[in-house]
Amino acid sequence: MASTRVSDLTVAEFEQLVRETVAQALAELLGDPDEGLPLRDDFGKALQRSLDEVGAGEPTRGLADVAQEFTLST
Repeated sequence: MASTRVSDLTVAEFEQLVRETVAQALAELLGDPDEGLPLRDDFGKALQRSLDEVGAGEPTRGLADVAQEFTLST
């Protein structure tokens, strides 16, 4: 593989390189480490039930209500 120096890049090529580098770094930092892993059956069913309810227009609960239920502070 031939080495390319930054000084040999056009402005457009350099901008693209920076975009790709930043996108890769963000994906590594913010990516889901559990992506692709199977869900427990009971959790998968509860999640699907929740998605179906939201899809059917059922009301959702606010963060403060959920935090209070689990005695968390918001």
